[in-house]
This record gives sequence, structure tokens and C-alpha cells, in this order.
Amino acid sequence: MAGPQHSDPLFDLASYARKGPGRRDHLSLGEIAQISRTVRRVPEVMVKVLSRGGQDLKAVGRHIDYLRDRNDGELEVETDDGRTLSGQGVTKDLIEDWDLELEARRRQSDLSARQGGSQKLVHKLLFSMPAGTPPGKVLDAVKNLAREEFGLKYRYAMVLHTDEPHPHVHMVLKAVSEQGARLHIRKQNLRHWREEFARHLRALSVEANATARAVRGETRQTKLDGIYRAIRRGESTHLRARTESVAAELLKGGLQRETGTRKLTETRRQVERGWHAAGKILKAQGQTELATQIQRFVNQIPPPLTEREIIANALITKKWKAPARTEKFTERTR
Repeated sequence: MAGPQHSDPLFDLASYARKGPGRRDHLSLGEIAQISRTVRRVPEVMVKVLSRGGQDLKAVGRHIDYLRDRNDGELEVETDDGRTLSGQGVTKDLIEDWDLELEARRRQSDLSARQGGSQKLVHKLLFSMPAGTPPGKVLDAVKNLAREEFGLKYRYAMVLHTDEPHPHVHMVLKAVSEQGARLHIRKQNLRHWREEFARHLRALSVEANATARAVRGETRQTKLDGIYRAIRRGESTHLRARTESVAAELLKGGLQRETGTRKLTETRRQVERGWHAAGKILKAQGQTELATQIQRFVNQIPPPLTEREIIANALITKKWKAPARTEKFTERTR
């Protein structure tokens, strides 16, 4: 794996309310700073692995072409060896420079010997910040992170996109290092990269934070505008089916209780206990103002809702209206 790994998240809220000999009674300066960022709702970084594609040369080539092709022209590609690539032949040059054809043949030989399985030639990563963040600093933070995490080990290339309100950087990361080690991306990798992405942004004077959704009192929110646009474009039968299912239940008299509701409720209880315990520790350390901010923060946390409950609320309050069914829907892959 690339980069140092943490056995526990940096912001381990549950440990603040731990009982017995392992109970916390002191918070470090770093933990206090992260608590302050969280209760002030400092913008949260996003790091995501795009799961589709990357298994064959054609898919890799299509993805790189997609990253560079914008309405206002072809974008520049930043590489791990400090080059800035543009013009025709960039995709072909990257594939050749990274020896992906050789890697594809080697992988195919290995798969034939094992009679099955699937291994990626590249990983596709996305680093994003909310609207209003300076795009150049987002790119610089990703470049600094990549240099520390992957430099001289894994080949990579990246492209900055500013065609949407939130600036984001797409990175193509070779799945096998120069030393022959294959990178398997785990949850701890993503957690570590989020923390490092936020740290590099802060070093560039950009306020950024990296905490878990549950710690912030958030459940997985359905992007209502995103659902609407995706269905209008004919690109999401899955989302349409989910919304129509909720609407049908509402017409029959109400939404059925889901098995995930109990888990969400229990997670919320644990989070609130952790926040209250953290507030007590801060008071004991003389951080009374921050303890008060924690109480306000917890009081403002919305109730935990499943995705289906979020869709139901939106339909009931008429915040989203299901469009008429179209003749054909297709799933787009890139």
C-alpha cells in the first residue's frame, strides 16, 4: 500500500465516551483543532475511487480522453515526473510510457493461469472541494499529496476540472508500482488520503477538514437535483426505480420501516454520546467556548434518515417532482 496507514481514524469520536481504563481524559492540540473545524462546519474534502473501467487498454484510453476533452478545448495533463502534456498523442504516450500494454499482457497471462479473476491496469481517483475553493490550490494540494504518497513508486497523471461549481482533480494511478507491487485500495487508504488532502489544503491557507459523515451527523444524502438531471438524460433506471418504489408506498398509505433505520439510530446515539463526552473533556481543559460550540452543533444535527426516507420527504414536500417516463434509459460508463 502507498503511504503510511493509521490503525484508527484521526478523529475517533467514540473513544471520548469510552468507559473503563481506556477512557479518554485529555485531547491533543491536533484533536482540538479538528473538533473546532468540524463544529464550525469547515468545508469537507472528498476523495473517491471511480470503480468502473481501468481493466483494459481501451477503457484506460477512453477515460484519459474524457478527462482532457472539455467544451472549451483539451485540458493539460500533469504527470508524476513533472511534465505538462497537451496536444495530440497524449493518451498514446502515457500508455506507452507506463508500459501498460506489457502490463496488460502480463496480467492476461496471470489470469489465464489462474482461470479467472480481474485486476485493474489503473485506478481512477477523484479529489474534490466545494464551490468557491480556489481551483489552483486544489490542484496544488493534490500534486503535493501525490508526490508524498506515490512518488517514485506508482506512476500517475492528473487533470483539473473547473467546468462544474466544485473544483475537482481526476487522477489516473497505475495499479502496479515500478517495483512490481500491486496497489489494493482499502478503506484505510481513502481515509488516509482524505486526511492528507485536507492537510495539504490547509498548508496552502485553504480551510479544509476530513471527518466521517456520521461524526458530522450526516447520513448519505440523496442529491435531488442530480437524480432529476440523471433521469432527464435517460441515464439512471436504478434511481428512477428507487424513487417510483417510494412513491408507490406513499400512495398505499406510508413508507415501510427499513432494517437500516435501527442501525442509523444507534450510530447517532453513539455519535452524540461521543460529542457530549468530548465537551466534558474540553471543559476540564479550560476550552469552555469550544465545549459550548459542540452543544450547539449537536442540537443542530438533523434526525437520521435513510435514503428512502429522504426521497419520501422530498416527494411529500414537493421539492422534487418525478418526470414523465421516457421510452429508453441507458447506463453510461466512462
